[in-house]
Amino acid sequence: MEAFNVTLLPNHLPLSSEVRMMGWNTPPEYLSHVSEHWLTFPAPKPVAHYVLGMLYIVFNIVSILGNGSVIWIFSSTKELRTPSNLFIINLAIMDFLMMLKTPIMIYNSFQQGPALGWLGCAIFATVGAVSGSGSSCANALIAYDRYKKISDPMGVNFRMTGRRAVCLIALMWLYISPWVVLPLLEVFSRYTPEGFLTSCGIDYLSDAWDTRAYIVGIFFTVYVIPVFSIALFYYRIFAHVSAHEETMRAQSSQMNVKSLRAGDDGEMRQELRVAKVGVMLTSLYLFAWTPYAVICFLGVFGGKAYLTPLVSMIPACTCKTAACLDPFAYAISHPPYRQELGRRCGCGTAGQATASAATASQAGEVVSTAPA
Repeated sequence: MEAFNVTLLPNHLPLSSEVRMMGWNTPPEYLSHVSEHWLTFPAPKPVAHYVLGMLYIVFNIVSILGNGSVIWIFSSTKELRTPSNLFIINLAIMDFLMMLKTPIMIYNSFQQGPALGWLGCAIFATVGAVSGSGSSCANALIAYDRYKKISDPMGVNFRMTGRRAVCLIALMWLYISPWVVLPLLEVFSRYTPEGFLTSCGIDYLSDAWDTRAYIVGIFFTVYVIPVFSIALFYYRIFAHVSAHEETMRAQSSQMNVKSLRAGDDGEMRQELRVAKVGVMLTSLYLFAWTPYAVICFLGVFGGKAYLTPLVSMIPACTCKTAACLDPFAYAISHPPYRQELGRRCGCGTAGQATASAATASQAGEVVSTAPA
């Protein structure tokens, strides 16, 4: 690394004008894990580190408050502890985990380098792999549960119980485990510093066949399959609701009444409401994880020239954005949750919260109805 800098910089330049390259303040143990690609770039200016650190502080506060409140309210309110809401709690835990690793990034950013060393890097990457892979599958489980609730509300063919929900969540954890453990053991891939070298993730810059195979495998298992599942289940929800509404309109026409639904004039058509939620959730997921998928494929399939340290930090920020917005999309938009949260914070009434929560529980579930 030192030889690289010497050949690049003219000897007559004063020390104050020397261009520091990436890795200039990196310990040898840490530097051995860094791809040579990053070492060809000038080191980021201190202000870039500070801005990124401040941004992560904001992400950390918003996500921990949002996901923490979801875990707290849903797990401690008896009326909201339904089998389906276990999937909401599971997603909140994944997003919460994603933010638990951010203090490593924040500390490194304000130190302008990997101050916590390789151990901090390994922890950051492992927790990121768990939360990233898990959140994609958790979104798919929620979409599946909503589809079953709406297509079979009486549970004639399938009824979600607490045991079944726990089993599905356990299977999800088993499903993502190989993609987390193998890089940690440096089998089939590895975790490596990326971007400003203050954060770490899976290796997407190696030309080795096993790295490429890993990227393709994880792309299909924790990105393509969840995205396809989410889109498919919300499409089926929309199709089912549309068919049901058409049947209701036909029956009301035969009975010479305007509608068999009370209050239809004052409400958005149900299929549009369901479609809006499906589009919102699918778009949020795509916004969060598509940049990372693009970065990985560029790295392993000949697009390294496009990957600068700054560009590589974009996916990290979009993923954190999703972890901040998920609580609002899945839980805070639900009235019984909002009322219970308001009651505990002194902003609502206990009677309203309990009654609404009980009604939601008896009706079948919190997440089966689309938030308006």
